[in-house]
Amino acid sequence: MTDYPVALAAEDFVPVALTALGMAMLRHRHPLVPAAAALVVAGGFGKAAWKLIVALGGPDLPWLRGALFPLLAIGFTAFAYALARESRRPPHPAVLAVPVLAVPLLAALALSAVLRDTWPALLWTIVAVTVAAVLLARTAARAGDPIAATLFGLWLAGQYLLGPLAARAEQSIPLQWVEQSCNTLAQAAFAFAAWHLTRTTRTPTERTEERAAA
Repeated sequence: MTDYPVALAAEDFVPVALTALGMAMLRHRHPLVPAAAALVVAGGFGKAAWKLIVALGGPDLPWLRGALFPLLAIGFTAFAYALARESRRPPHPAVLAVPVLAVPLLAALALSAVLRDTWPALLWTIVAVTVAAVLLARTAARAGDPIAATLFGLWLAGQYLLGPLAARAEQSIPLQWVEQSCNTLAQAAFAFAAWHLTRTTRTPTERTEERAAA
């Protein structure tokens, strides 16, 4: 088991907080978004908590570490499904059918359990994140918000970079600093994009209420 510096472990909470902030900004997109956010944040928080416990000399709790990708896979699948429902008016049955996303999700989770390895859940997480990022970028582009669309693209690029890094068997301390720095920048892009998109898509009534509150 690696001896983690406390600073490295503490920094791991930063991208979790940024993800939570970004998803909170998008909570109005669909009633399922808050539940999806809770799963994603729980996975990231559990992994960060595990690392901090180890860094402080506490016991190794592998179930905290191991819950990361299953929770991310479920959470981002729900997030992508919610965004797909919100973006289709009227909804397209083929896109919104639960089995389209549920079947590969369950297959990835089952394969991870059988193999006792996280890579199947990791691969499906990347697929779900891709769907979510494309839907968000398209929504931003249609709303005339190129800044948010670009930032959602950068968020997705960060996830693509993180996947291979996280899958490496040898997780040295320098490599983990690179991973966490990349993750922090990616989640910062996501949070800012979500905030910017929310401002762009405010209704006239919401703008009036905001001015009145100010």
